[in-house]
Amino acid sequence: MIKKVSASIIVLFCAVLGAQAQIGGQRSFSFLELPNNARLAALGGVNVSNWSHDVNMVASNPGLLQEEMDGQLSLNYTGYLADITHSNLAYAFNSEQLGRWAVGLNYLNYGDFVQRDATGLAEGEFTVNDYSFNLSHSRKADAFTIGATARLAVSSMAGNKAVGLLADVGGSFHHPEKDLTVGLAFKNIGFQVKPFDGAERQPMPFDAQLGISYKPEHMPVRFSTTVHRLYQFDIVYLDPAERGPLDENGNEIKPEKKLADKIARHFVFGAEFLLSKNFQVRAGYNHLRRKELRLDTASGGAGFSVGAMLRIRSFELNYGAAFFHPSGGSHYITISTNTNTFLKRKSS
Repeated sequence: MIKKVSASIIVLFCAVLGAQAQIGGQRSFSFLELPNNARLAALGGVNVSNWSHDVNMVASNPGLLQEEMDGQLSLNYTGYLADITHSNLAYAFNSEQLGRWAVGLNYLNYGDFVQRDATGLAEGEFTVNDYSFNLSHSRKADAFTIGATARLAVSSMAGNKAVGLLADVGGSFHHPEKDLTVGLAFKNIGFQVKPFDGAERQPMPFDAQLGISYKPEHMPVRFSTTVHRLYQFDIVYLDPAERGPLDENGNEIKPEKKLADKIARHFVFGAEFLLSKNFQVRAGYNHLRRKELRLDTASGGAGFSVGAMLRIRSFELNYGAAFFHPSGGSHYITISTNTNTFLKRKSS
């Protein structure tokens, strides 16, 4: 079984290396790249190796779906800028006949817009939203877990809809003795079944991510490092319309891409401070987000994120905040519980 899992991952990775680069802004269903829960947001927005009972991590890597998630139910609400809201529901269960599964619903609402004719006269209002339904399954072999997610994604604008079918494939290695996990995920593999009326089909927001999480034996901190966009080395974008400084001869000095920056933009760092079983503090740093969203005159904490977890009896409350630029950021609230606890109480 382990050999089959390893062979499958190698074949997928080789396929990814041959993938063509995708240009930002030309992909459909980009909302699928957004973190959908407080833990992930606090850890920098990208993580495929955080081994825990948090069922929300299945959306990052189906290879993280494991026994501790059985019965976990989670609800998330996110407040973005301009009254944009993001909601998510996730639940995991295990069946003796069918194995271990997880389901998820993801909904992003952009609010109400005024519809106008060619002269600017208001004709009414319309809504814009994105949503997806996820079904995940995993299998375990010793310290290895491999999983897959099937996803139906829909984007709706004034009744005009685009539909996509996608899949995630991922695996993880969880050390049997140490608090060490390595994760690998290939995300949003698929195609657009139906584009918007009058529009052409666009590629999916594919990504390949590799990460490691490790907690030193005598330290109450779990560190995570994740590398994303493995299929494309150069992800630096330089605005061609941006004016550079002038040299002594009055000639414009165009900015150049630096090797260190090219490498750093692939990395996301996160840390969980395990202060107690019932209270944790989290922090993260996303270099790509910082470089792309900061202003020339101020950064406003762009790229940094923080969060905390508080457990009260059977409920776990998670909060996360991701900072973008001086105008603000996003705030995540996730409430989770284990439904098996309530079932045991009723049966006793």
